[in-house]
Amino acid sequence: MEDTNFAANECPTEATMDSHFSVDCVLVGFDGEHLCVLLVRQIGAELQQGEIEFKLPGSLLFRNEEFDHAASRVVTELTGLKNVPLHQFHTFGSPNRIHEPKDLKWMTDYYSLHTSVERVISVAYTSLLKIERRHLRLSEKYEACWVPVNEVGNLAFDHNDILNAALLYIRNQASIQVDIVFRLLPRKFTAAQLRCLFQVIYNQEFDIRNFHKRIAKMDYVVPLDEKETNVAHRAARYYKFDSHAKSLKHSNSESSQ
Repeated sequence: MEDTNFAANECPTEATMDSHFSVDCVLVGFDGEHLCVLLVRQIGAELQQGEIEFKLPGSLLFRNEEFDHAASRVVTELTGLKNVPLHQFHTFGSPNRIHEPKDLKWMTDYYSLHTSVERVISVAYTSLLKIERRHLRLSEKYEACWVPVNEVGNLAFDHNDILNAALLYIRNQASIQVDIVFRLLPRKFTAAQLRCLFQVIYNQEFDIRNFHKRIAKMDYVVPLDEKETNVAHRAARYYKFDSHAKSLKHSNSESSQ
């Protein structure tokens, strides 16, 4: 991604923005227990008292701005995070994307648009992250926050649809390239940690006993001669991920064909 200082001295107005194209970014992270999505507040939206409207980080493009550049800019400006790897995964162009009057009014007011907005085509990006301390230092201006995906309410625009599409994309990718999943774990992990991650990534329950049998068949999950220490329960064995396992090389070569 390029440097995100593009249009740093420009204000988002009708004269500087392209009202037909936008980017939306779905940052999905694992905090050790939950799969979460990074949301920002729809600042300036007219809501009922006590109601808070959240949305995915997104923006119209500045005129002559590249999509990849806009996605990086949006993540940095709205969430405060920098150097986040982003992958373009889908384009949303339904004529009914902006069907709620309140969303249309917010967009018109926020970008100072004087012409009617009939259709906005959005290019969506996603990123799968292990939520670390640096990912918790978020922008207060837009009230950026990590929310468990199963606790997300109604989002602005069609952002619930975009989120669901991103989760499906991530689950499909994880099925093809399992190493993606292990990037979210510590270097040493327990079977319980791996089971928890598999459950939230693949959105299904795994029986404990059967999951241990499943691990035994994974040549890329290597048991270590180490166990947990200073725990109240029975100390669990640690495992590590072997990125050079034969089954992974075979799987990755097939997926690249």
